[in-house]
Amino acid sequence: MATVSRPLPPRDEPRRPNIAAADRQLPAVRDYEQVDREISGTLRPTLQWFIGLGVAVFFLGIGISAWMYQIYSGLGVAGYNPPVMWGVYIITFVFWIGIGHAGTLISAILYLFRAGFRTTIYRCAEAMTVFAVMTAALFPILHLGRPWKFFWLIPYPNWRYIWPQFKSPLVWDVFAILTYFTISSTFLFIGLIPDIAVLRDRENISPIRKQIFSMLSLGWRNTDNEWRHFARAYLFLAALSTPLVLSVHSVVSFDFAMALTPGWHTTIFPPYFVAGAIFSGMGMVFTIIIPLRKWWGLKHYVTINHLDAAAKLALFTSLIVGCAYMNEWFVAWFSGNEAEKSFFANRIWGQWWWASAILYTCNMVLPLSLFVQRLRRNAAWLFIISFTINIGMWFERFVIVVPSLSHEFEPWQWTSYRPTWVDYSILAGSFGWFAMWFLLFIKQLPVIAIAEVKEIVPPRLRAAHPHGIDPAGRHFEFEPDTPGEFA
Repeated sequence: MATVSRPLPPRDEPRRPNIAAADRQLPAVRDYEQVDREISGTLRPTLQWFIGLGVAVFFLGIGISAWMYQIYSGLGVAGYNPPVMWGVYIITFVFWIGIGHAGTLISAILYLFRAGFRTTIYRCAEAMTVFAVMTAALFPILHLGRPWKFFWLIPYPNWRYIWPQFKSPLVWDVFAILTYFTISSTFLFIGLIPDIAVLRDRENISPIRKQIFSMLSLGWRNTDNEWRHFARAYLFLAALSTPLVLSVHSVVSFDFAMALTPGWHTTIFPPYFVAGAIFSGMGMVFTIIIPLRKWWGLKHYVTINHLDAAAKLALFTSLIVGCAYMNEWFVAWFSGNEAEKSFFANRIWGQWWWASAILYTCNMVLPLSLFVQRLRRNAAWLFIISFTINIGMWFERFVIVVPSLSHEFEPWQWTSYRPTWVDYSILAGSFGWFAMWFLLFIKQLPVIAIAEVKEIVPPRLRAAHPHGIDPAGRHFEFEPDTPGEFA
């Protein structure tokens, strides 16, 4: 027998438990006006936002100072020790490019598969993509001895007919970054157009901001024809972005796989890098969205069900990455190649055992806790896990780059690698650069898609009905403010 709940006063929100049902994904969101009011309200600067921006700018200043010192003193201050001529810079480049690829991949693939939990987290992932690619694009320039000549990597028309070396991985990275930044920024902007129109039509908005939003919204009037073309364009970009992300991140993996260096020359790197990118991207999404939903009061938009579903995706990609690690071990043993066997022995039991221990613990062992539903639905634990994922994925790139270069074919070349304060400062500066742009973004444009949230909120109905109506049209006992008939 169904029970009847006692009606609550209208001022008490949320009215219903924040548990999604088949016909209502956001139970605590009542109407479109609430969506506009609460999500637009996140654009007002707060004390926490100013503190976060100040910390980000501080770390960015540290990174810029270290880079200026490196330009003055030369690349020798970066801790390179031949033959380890790739260090923290290339490691951090692959780390950020992986996070950048994950954002659009999460958004596009989940959109194509119509995953409901993407609605409130995909905007965060798309913005993360653009700023992560902007961060990754800095490191090929930082890695150059003369960074002011970075444009030599681009095949621009010049009167001397001198072209870049197209066999160089640096040139591949330039094409990968430019291509992906173009697609991801376009994908983000197209999805923002309806939300920019909402911001344009708000009251009490400054004339300058209204004019800027009017230009960015491209004259959006919310007509059926506009929505039809918008849906087709967004679907086309999602379908284009998915294979593009797979191919572009595979090109980044070719930086290593095309070399004969032990630990690099393997065909598993393209899918291995793609799975690792999704895994690291989910970790960064948790790192960003969990504090936002708490500080800006968005728990009834990014519900615990959304975090639960996203945690399952993170667990799945963790298992794929773990299988790739075990495949590497098996291939090194089964190949009979003494250089590969010696390299992996050194990597696991030799001088780099500590980095491998961090890698396997953070990427294989700790994510297994997500099999427990109680932990998947615990925001604090997901936030902790997200930090371990980010740390583990950075050390994954460290283990790929440094041990391979320090333990190549000739034993007399075997060496070690120790980053200097310049490496660490530029690494910290990259996080400051990324955080600065993201914090500026969330105070200018909505971090949750207003238009798509409205699609899963039941529309306001013409007249109130004393009882609720289920999806089949049957009446049932519920709260008295449940709408009755469609407007």
